[in-house]
Amino acid sequence: MALPVMPFFRLVRAGFVMAREGVYGLVYLPDLPTGPRLAIAMARLLERRAVKTKSANLRLSDALNKLGPSYVKLGQFLATRADVVGKDAARELSALQDQLPAFDHEEAKAAVADLLGRPVDEVFVEFGEAVAAASIAQVHPAVIRDKDGNERKVAVKVLRPGVSRRFQRDLQSYYLVARLAERFHAPSRRLRPVAVVDTLAQSVAIEMDFRLEAAALSEMAENTADDPGFRVPSVEWLYTGKGVLTMEWIGGRKMSDVEGLREDGHDLEALGAAVIQSFLRHTLRDGFFHADMHQGNLFVEPDGTLVAVDFGIIGRLSKRERRFLAEILFGFITRNYKRVAEVHFEAGYVPADQDVDMFAQAIRAIGEPIHGHDASEISMARLLTQLFEVTELFEMRTQTQLIMLQKTMVVVEGVARSLNPNLDMWKTAEPVVGDWIKEHLGPVGKLRDAGDAISALTRVANDLPLFADRIGRMSGELEKMTTQGLRFDEETAELIGKSEARHTRSGRVALWVIAASLAALTAKVLFF
Repeated sequence: MALPVMPFFRLVRAGFVMAREGVYGLVYLPDLPTGPRLAIAMARLLERRAVKTKSANLRLSDALNKLGPSYVKLGQFLATRADVVGKDAARELSALQDQLPAFDHEEAKAAVADLLGRPVDEVFVEFGEAVAAASIAQVHPAVIRDKDGNERKVAVKVLRPGVSRRFQRDLQSYYLVARLAERFHAPSRRLRPVAVVDTLAQSVAIEMDFRLEAAALSEMAENTADDPGFRVPSVEWLYTGKGVLTMEWIGGRKMSDVEGLREDGHDLEALGAAVIQSFLRHTLRDGFFHADMHQGNLFVEPDGTLVAVDFGIIGRLSKRERRFLAEILFGFITRNYKRVAEVHFEAGYVPADQDVDMFAQAIRAIGEPIHGHDASEISMARLLTQLFEVTELFEMRTQTQLIMLQKTMVVVEGVARSLNPNLDMWKTAEPVVGDWIKEHLGPVGKLRDAGDAISALTRVANDLPLFADRIGRMSGELEKMTTQGLRFDEETAELIGKSEARHTRSGRVALWVIAASLAALTAKVLFF
């Protein structure tokens, strides 16, 4: 496999920055082979003296912030993958703050004017300085005037200039590492590193198109219209584009200000339960959930209503996956570990050649310690870490569609525990999970599934003439190929010839570049 030159050199630079910031000093792997251990020891020779007194969190934050927004986002993403980076590294990465200096105010105004096609002064009555800045965007307070002359305060989210190009460039380096890992490190193939980078790339691409975030806000607003105590900001579609999102200004208190919430007279235990139950309701009922529900993205209004913002990262689960999730959670709640194990096999999460009873025994070892203990003694994060260890034992491959769910469950639990350290995750989850089980897996649910199956069969029956026609044409083409062979038209043959010539020229150029580089290196060694 040929190494792409520029992604390789970017990785070298990233490694140098991490060495200077003392990141390799955080590595403690006593069973590491001699070669890698020696490489880490050599990298540590580059450490700056000042980093020796820094905490692990600061070392990581400083290194990733210096490397840029894409590395900050990568660090946050890897914090959700304890199975990939290890639980200690995941814990340190989870403390990484997505807070960068705001870019220039005039530059933000110019970007908004360009994206909306009008000068900022014509669009907004007021456009204030940034009040929050992260790796991808920053938020400005502004005021708009309705057709009837009423003025309303709004929040304007503006994409950082050049951030999309920077992400695409750095993603090439991430793919290089992932492919090398899959090719040369067999144990990592179970974790599917290329699929992990695929998930990151898709997540970031969606996060950087604010029209998609606006659509997510709109969809969540429809889903939760009748939910008590939860809502999302409304979108100002006329002032929204690919790199700018204008929405309702939320004046409530941030959930990160726990003391302030207490002083406001809010019931913190009820708020903690509401966070967990809202997340589970959205996940199980709608199959669509906010995948970045940390304290900074949650506000509490004076009447106790939760308001979620920043829908750049969302998660989706199919109806089938929701059913598996509900049964797994309910199995843990009711201690039906055999059923939890069976669901893993039915879903295809665990290879069919494994022993279901042995897997049930492993699940019991995880589930039993959590009962009778509150969240101050055992957490969802610990449960997921143990599940990762068990799945490795039973050769379970990484389920990329569940990555966002796993990450968000840990984050949501952390938010709830900040409000109520003694919260019992399972008792809080039971009403939502139990109601979903009764509705969808009980008699009414089975009748609904039967109706869906009949509808699907009806659609197939209606399409049978079309299928028959396609099969007939395909059969004729195959018969023609059998008697006459596979033929290309002149245009296809010409394109194939040009492509081969282009690859041959590229190969010769690459060989000459490599030869020239070796010659220059030899001259430097001999004469300098």
